Amino acid sequence: MNPKISKSLKIILPLLLGVFLVWYSLSKVSLDQLISYFQKADYSWIFLGMVLGLLSHLSRAYRWLFMLEPLGFKVKFGNSMMAVFSTYLINYTIPRAGEVARATILTNYERVPFEKGFGTIVAERIADLIMLMLIMAITLFLHFDFIYGFLIEKFNPLNILIAFVALGFLALLFFKYVKKSDSKIAVRIKVFISGLIEGAFSIFKMKKKWPFVFHTVFIWVMYVLMFYVTSLSVEDLGMLSLGAVLTAFIAGSFSIAATNGGVGSYPLAIYAALSIFNIAEAPSIALGWIMWASQTLMVIICGGLSLIYLPIYNRNKTQKQV
Repeated sequence: MNPKISKSLKIILPLLLGVFLVWYSLSKVSLDQLISYFQKADYSWIFLGMVLGLLSHLSRAYRWLFMLEPLGFKVKFGNSMMAVFSTYLINYTIPRAGEVARATILTNYERVPFEKGFGTIVAERIADLIMLMLIMAITLFLHFDFIYGFLIEKFNPLNILIAFVALGFLALLFFKYVKKSDSKIAVRIKVFISGLIEGAFSIFKMKKKWPFVFHTVFIWVMYVLMFYVTSLSVEDLGMLSLGAVLTAFIAGSFSIAATNGGVGSYPLAIYAALSIFNIAEAPSIALGWIMWASQTLMVIICGGLSLIYLPIYNRNKTQKQV
């Protein structure tokens, strides 16, 4: 496929999917009903959720310093913070472009080689993936009987078993092919997997690994608390159980990768997750939109200000380089 067409599709398809999902969610709940939920929402809980989200992003920016220090770079916290906020904002335009921009910002303002900065971001994502998997394991442990019963009720157990066996078999064939093949794609996959493994183990080799672990746990605790306290703003939801909160949080986390910043997909993911617990459709979708809108507003403000202030903050350094 033509590289220009491929690049365009990567931008256009998520946007089209997002537009479709927005339409679909509004077909479930009317716009007037959604506006009513926004009007009746308790904004003190929404504001607290935004504060918790802000704390998680600041912690992420500080955690990044621990990964850059062993590479010989003492990066200013201000640049790290603004690079993180810029990442989230840019990801609303082109999926995953924010990570590239984040590494580029450090290259421009802190002289961190792009490949090294990007490598730390990959390693950081591995730590985040481990935390998400841990939350999934905790959710499954706390509500195994309930989740298992739901799956058995909705799906044929034999079909589930066949699907897992088939996926396992395909994965085995895929890894055997990659291991033996010398094709360009196979080589790239091997290099990528090798980099992921090296990045994961580099976390345990850093001097400040325990502060890194603390901030990693803190970031994800803030994420979960952010979701929980924001759910309290929708009166019709009542008090959600821990299982409902964690299940919806996990679903929402995965939905963000589907479209630009989770537009359209996030509210539907929250609705789908909460429906497992027999929670009403309208307030579930409303919560998804309130959560998405409040966090998006924070990202737009902080990310926009970061992109504007970055060259001002680094003007002396830029003048020296010239």
